[in-house]
Amino acid sequence: MSALVPLLVALPLLGAAVTLVFGRNTRVQVIVTVTTLGLVSIIAAVLLVTVDATAPIAVEVGGWPAPFGIVLYVDRLAALLVLVSSVVLGAVLLFSIGQGSADGIEETPISIFNPSYLILAAGIFNAFIAGDLFNLYVGFEILLVASYVLITLGSTESRIRTGAVYIVVSLVSSILFLAAIAMIYGALGTVNMAQIADRMGELPQDVQLVLHLLLVAAFGIKAAVFPVSFWLPDSYPTAPAPVTAVFAGLLTKVGVYALIRTETQLFASNSIDTLLLIVALATMVVGVLGAVAQAELKRILSFTLVSHVGYMVFGLAIATPAAIGATVYYIVHHIVVQTTLFLAVGLVERRAGSTSIVRVKGLMKAAPLIAVLYFVPAINLGGLPPFSGFIGKIGLFEAAAAVGTPLMIVLIVGGVVTSLLTLYALMRAWNLAFWREDGDAQEPDERIAYLGDAPAAADQQERRRIPLIMTLATGGMVAVTLALTVFAGPIYGLCERIGIGLQEPVVLVYESGEGVP
Repeated sequence: MSALVPLLVALPLLGAAVTLVFGRNTRVQVIVTVTTLGLVSIIAAVLLVTVDATAPIAVEVGGWPAPFGIVLYVDRLAALLVLVSSVVLGAVLLFSIGQGSADGIEETPISIFNPSYLILAAGIFNAFIAGDLFNLYVGFEILLVASYVLITLGSTESRIRTGAVYIVVSLVSSILFLAAIAMIYGALGTVNMAQIADRMGELPQDVQLVLHLLLVAAFGIKAAVFPVSFWLPDSYPTAPAPVTAVFAGLLTKVGVYALIRTETQLFASNSIDTLLLIVALATMVVGVLGAVAQAELKRILSFTLVSHVGYMVFGLAIATPAAIGATVYYIVHHIVVQTTLFLAVGLVERRAGSTSIVRVKGLMKAAPLIAVLYFVPAINLGGLPPFSGFIGKIGLFEAAAAVGTPLMIVLIVGGVVTSLLTLYALMRAWNLAFWREDGDAQEPDERIAYLGDAPAAADQQERRRIPLIMTLATGGMVAVTLALTVFAGPIYGLCERIGIGLQEPVVLVYESGEGVP
């Protein structure tokens, strides 16, 4: 079974090479990309079942033992996130195929998009299964290179500008991460996560705290945690719809995943939970207030993305097995729902020629299917019962209430208020864009006059045809969001086992029977 682990990274990289060779053959590129992601999904599902029934799998790449060799590590958390990510990447790929067939190469040039997309996938999967910090850093850098290509597709002025901001911020995060890796190696003589966890107690608490804060700062930038979340709302909305959907659903979660490993395994004895609780509350409140002030659907969703990262940091800061399990479930929920919403907004943009709630009207009558595809994930993200958003938040609130400190109570109240404001922002957009009577797009409306100066409130483009495959891809993702609710019992049970497992010491066992540490 261990032979399958390297394929999670090798297959996307091999697929990217093949798509580059067939750069002028769109059909071959699409077939290779779809096949690659399908194979990764199958392998991830097999590995998830295996590690859930037995034990985590560790592989020494090239036979080099730690701390000199690269270790790939698959436990329940890594396998689950690879599976969810590959499914999401596959659905967004289908959406992009439809967009490319309708628009040609203007928005998503296929010869560039497919290899970059597979390299992005390889970076995501590598980050999830990295068993050492330096390999995790390599995964982040693969992500950075591929995401910069994808975010600037089309080479418009706005995309180049926001892409430059995105890469500068990412490079700052990478520098902090690399500095932390160098300091950890200098202090402990290893970058293997299991060995770091075993040896961290040998260091003084103040040294541990410095290393801890460095890693949290680096990962916090990538996860868009307040106060280093300023880059996200301006960077994501300018990219093509498929790219925005992938970025919103997956890239910040890689940073959250790294925070989970940091908090539960590397620095379990060096707690900064109070700081994380304060940061979580600020991230939730600032993000959702930003969403309320927006008049453009992509920017609304980008700010809600920031606010809901706060829930994940909240769960990490509670630091109990129940809270970690609820956090993992919420991560899975958010990956799927946030991606679905951005795909639905992509349909709105094509149908109405705009994503501005100041300008768009009458979509309920004009496009009732799009209205449903937006409404279902919107109320899910807002946390209405019985959907997965409600289940995840209730799990977090119950874990916080079990701790019962005054700060936990404040966070529960902040989480409830954030959820209500999220629902308000999304349903206000629903009311204005879908329920308002259709008419002159320039007609003034006193109800939204205060949004007239909001960013991108006056954009208007040509309305474009919506290929069936784009609607099917979005509908498929809506079905996955509903599946998270229908099958919430077994999925949440798996997440609870993940939470319990992450509180246990990490011991990597190889086929030879030798363990690390």
